[in-house]
Amino acid sequence: MSKKGYWIALIDVRDPEIYKQYIEANAVAFAKYGAKFPVRAGRYTNPEGPTGNRHVVVEFESYETAIACYESPEYQAASKYRLTASTGHFVIVEGA
Repeated sequence: MSKKGYWIALIDVRDPEIYKQYIEANAVAFAKYGAKFPVRAGRYTNPEGPTGNRHVVVEFESYETAIACYESPEYQAASKYRLTASTGHFVIVEGA
């Protein structure tokens, strides 16, 4: 059985209006690849320093599916909005 794949993003949104376009556009890729959102924004505390103003964990059926979603034409088109509207740290990891 494959381990799940996760996207973990710590984002600092500079332009909320453009970032909204990213959220709308990424829905196509996330639906296609079966993404689930254990964490999508919400309240947070930074006990050890700044981590951005938006935090997201996206769960996929497998690590390979997480990579495929990121590399998909649908997500790459959406990511242009994220890269324009924000900065941050983004990683794709294999997990339980």
